[in-house]
Amino acid sequence: MLGPTGVGKTHISIRLAKHLNAPIVSSDSRQFYRELRIGTAAPTEEELREARHYFIGTHSIHDEYNSGQYELDVHALLEELFQRHDTVMLVGGSMMYVDAVCNGIDDIPTIDAATRAFWLDQYHNKGARFIQDELKRLDPDHYRQVDLNNHKRVLHALEVCSITGRPYSSLRTGLKKERPFRIIKIGLNRPREELYERINRRVDEMMADGLLAEAEQFFEYRHLNTLNTVGYKELYEYMEGKRSLQEAVDLIKQDTRRYAKRQLSWFNRDREVHWFHPDDEEEILRYVTRRQGCVG
Repeated sequence: MLGPTGVGKTHISIRLAKHLNAPIVSSDSRQFYRELRIGTAAPTEEELREARHYFIGTHSIHDEYNSGQYELDVHALLEELFQRHDTVMLVGGSMMYVDAVCNGIDDIPTIDAATRAFWLDQYHNKGARFIQDELKRLDPDHYRQVDLNNHKRVLHALEVCSITGRPYSSLRTGLKKERPFRIIKIGLNRPREELYERINRRVDEMMADGLLAEAEQFFEYRHLNTLNTVGYKELYEYMEGKRSLQEAVDLIKQDTRRYAKRQLSWFNRDREVHWFHPDDEEEILRYVTRRQGCVG
């Protein structure tokens, strides 16, 4: 089950998990980190008791973790889970992590130290806008898809472009790896105004629940890639005196809406996704049950 941030995946996934007697494997890459509970909208303790969840709070912000390792870890877990369950639910909106489980990760060449040091130096000396412009020049397709605010992803794409002489996007073949299980893809979406209103309201609720205090705890680690994410990086700019608190909150809302738009653009390319409104619980359940009965 996939969909944009704020659409309501947690609530409906738990209800469906109960119907299907299925555990939930999270594919929300921010919810992996145990320190970041409020800003990632991680399931509450009560929600975690309602359905068995995996990959929620399993890592520290100090851990190096990526979609390639996630692919390996999840498939090892699935081998175990399918011995006890007919159905396992993968739930989340982190595009590359969903693709890692369903389709597999392309083999990307290892980056040598000199190339990595070169582009990191370019970023430190010339800034984020420079490396974004370089990516646009070298690989306009990936430029349109990547989170431009995540400088590590932009740098990685530039590194690959440098050592291969080819656009990073050209190495992402899109060829699917064979999987020993059937995949039923459920997408959740709402009308844009409804989704954006939910996003804005959720940011206000996060602030009321203590997001600022949560971010402050890890201010000294703000350079970590895990904290270079919506909800934290904007508040760190406030703490550094670069903007007011209200400006930071407004920017969190704006950046979250933009992220939701990118998620939908990514998922809409997948013709296997069947889309529903999150309130259509019975219709979703009927669809899944019908697909489970299909042969092949």
